[in-house]
Amino acid sequence: MENEVTTARLEARLPADVHAMLKRAAEMQGRTLTDFVVSAARDAAIRTIEEAEIIRLSAGDQRLIAAAILNPPEPTPALRRALQRRHELFGSE
Repeated sequence: MENEVTTARLEARLPADVHAMLKRAAEMQGRTLTDFVVSAARDAAIRTIEEAEIIRLSAGDQRLIAAAILNPPEPTPALRRALQRRHELFGSE
């Protein structure tokens, strides 16, 4: 069985001047309006998702996290109790 490409339909109402601008830009790139809009929307979606999912830290914050990983603080009494309770419920690994 060949790989089947699935598609979905998207309809949008937009002002005539925006439609004309998108059409002009697509023509400048030698693309169809659909290809231009889909590509631009996909790029915008990728950027939006990356901005929401990727955590960017300053160099100082990176050093603080690295230091905490390399030299973790001693567990607090509450954390020790929680670990003991976990062992009681689920056993040791």
